Amino acid sequence: MERNIALVALFAALIAALGVIPQVTLPFGVPITAQSLGVMLCGTVLGAKRGTLAVLLFMLLVCLGLPLLSGGRGGLGVIVSPTGGFFLAFPVAAFVAGLITQSWRSVPLAVSAGIAAVAGGLVLYAFGIVGLAQVLGKSLGEAALLVTAFIPGDAIKAVLAGLITSALYRARPRAVLSRA
Repeated sequence: MERNIALVALFAALIAALGVIPQVTLPFGVPITAQSLGVMLCGTVLGAKRGTLAVLLFMLLVCLGLPLLSGGRGGLGVIVSPTGGFFLAFPVAAFVAGLITQSWRSVPLAVSAGIAAVAGGLVLYAFGIVGLAQVLGKSLGEAALLVTAFIPGDAIKAVLAGLITSALYRARPRAVLSRA
């Protein structure tokens, strides 16, 4: 039990730490950050349940006002900002990534975790597009077009999630709870 709590807290801290990496804010107000990689790693390493709990802990801290999002943002206002849809998608994305990684045991871990990260990224896009459309007053098509700027970086993050999860599993198999 204590180990699970520690891992959930550690991965919430990982998401926060990835927010320190300098962001690139696009003209429509949504930054390119490394925090989505942390969300995917929550799912691929901790599994669906624990990964979701780690993301929810991170989100709770942000909503309480801690400036843990990229660029030092925090507070409830994040939900109604251009990034709100992406933010609200974090736990769903971690859950989907964890569920896929847990379920695809016959597939090499680097591949299943990479695919899981892509699926989690698609969840982020779905929520993010809806949020952008609402906040910016654009159609879903226009918002989807804006989000295409994230595809190259998210492809790199999906590969990294697969490689990191696989390397962690080789080094410490018991640490990758999605395969325990």
